[in-house]
Amino acid sequence: MNTDESSLGRCPDCGESISEPWVLVEYQKDDGTEGVWAECPECEEVVAPE
Repeated sequence: MNTDESSLGRCPDCGESISEPWVLVEYQKDDGTEGVWAECPECEEVVAPE
């Protein structure tokens, strides 16, 4: 396992850890914070990591 990969969070559906290579879209929310949509490597769904 590569410990250098930065974790974005966990999949809200299955709990799998999601790392940066799985990012599909990065965006800025209306409140100025950054949001991310990524593909979960386990359940293969597009999610917002938590």
